[in-house]
Amino acid sequence: MKASGLRIATYNLQKCVGLDLRRRPDRSLNVLNALGADIAVLQEADKRLPPRPAALPHDMIEEDGWTILPFGAPGGSLGWHGNAMLIRGDITSSTTAHIDLPGLEPRGAVRADLQTPIGPLRVVGLHLGLVRRYRLLQVAAVCRALQDLPMLPTVFAGDFNEWGKGLALDAAIKHLQFLPARPSFPALRPVAPLDRIALSPDLLAQQTGVHTRQPAHIASDHLPVWADVTLK
Repeated sequence: MKASGLRIATYNLQKCVGLDLRRRPDRSLNVLNALGADIAVLQEADKRLPPRPAALPHDMIEEDGWTILPFGAPGGSLGWHGNAMLIRGDITSSTTAHIDLPGLEPRGAVRADLQTPIGPLRVVGLHLGLVRRYRLLQVAAVCRALQDLPMLPTVFAGDFNEWGKGLALDAAIKHLQFLPARPSFPALRPVAPLDRIALSPDLLAQQTGVHTRQPAHIASDHLPVWADVTLK
């Protein structure tokens, strides 16, 4: 945990295949560790074909002090539809759940209710579709999945696949506010803010950033995005 709060990061691993077309989970893990995050929300954390084994091996992750939240399916997957979440330090998980998302592409989201040094926190990790119509339907499905749960300070983090300013997403997610979006894709010359973080009104981001240090520029086609979050 940072002095200013929890550091939450989101990173699309691209199945640990870099822009040099080499699958290097060690390189992806080096980028992840350099973020200094307490909570890491991952996309494309598993290989593509069934049974979709983890692209980032479990033992490598755990050796570096991370705890893997139990979203993976039998067969060694790290996440649900490639969405995974790692925690470290004085953070524990009380509840985890899958959220099915509509659309032509197979998509899903994951939810974890956590106990953290800043208090209870709900984190939703998601990877939205390529078509805006379905992205909006998917966001609506996530919001419906949360509406009957006890209210908690909440973070949405992931690859939203939204190239523009995200006004449609802002309108669809009424009870959270997106942090200022910074370009994170493509990694070599970022122009699109695909990777985003949104916070409920009871949370404050004291610092935000896009991680550009090597080898992030080549480890994936996305750069990681992070925020230092605390309670207001």
